[in-house]
Amino acid sequence: MATESSEGEEEGKLMGGNQQLAIDDEDLREMAKKAAWSVSSCKPGNGVTSLRDDNLDTYWQYSLSLVLNHDGGRSDGAQPHLVNIQFQKKVKLQLVVLYVDFKLDESYTPSKISIRAGDGFQNLKEIKSVELVKPTGWVYISLSGNDPRETFVNTFMLQIAVLSNHLNGRDTHVRQIKVYGPRLNPIPRQPFQFTSREFITYSTVR
Repeated sequence: MATESSEGEEEGKLMGGNQQLAIDDEDLREMAKKAAWSVSSCKPGNGVTSLRDDNLDTYWQYSLSLVLNHDGGRSDGAQPHLVNIQFQKKVKLQLVVLYVDFKLDESYTPSKISIRAGDGFQNLKEIKSVELVKPTGWVYISLSGNDPRETFVNTFMLQIAVLSNHLNGRDTHVRQIKVYGPRLNPIPRQPFQFTSREFITYSTVR
């Protein structure tokens, strides 16, 4: 697992970014492929699929001009901008990785992000809040709690909320989002999923 959140890090603040996505596949697996994704708004052609296409040239764009008030009028564009990731069953999630590019997107780049978890929209609670400082590249956000034993969050739903953008921008660009959870079997290339400590200890094929 990548332990660095970015090139530089302070408490609740992520600076820089990583040009290469570095994930330990023996410990983590990408979970979001099994989820239902939705966003609070998007510009036509820049929707959810742009977050999941493994193409850094595409992006989800939240467009305030497309948000309608309940009476059919245009919204004044209040943030946050939301990405919702919902699972059919409760899953363990450990890491969120975003690709954002301040050099290309400037005022469209998120500057403050809140990550929330819960059973559904009705009971989401913030589990992590981070500030991004001119990020360009992959930004790693650990979902671990303050307690060292809390290495993951167990949830039906994850919500990523963009609370503000750089340079007071109103619309948002996020180029990729990936969500990782711990593998059930910590032993690489093991065909079975051992769960007890005794089985894991003696499971090496000789």
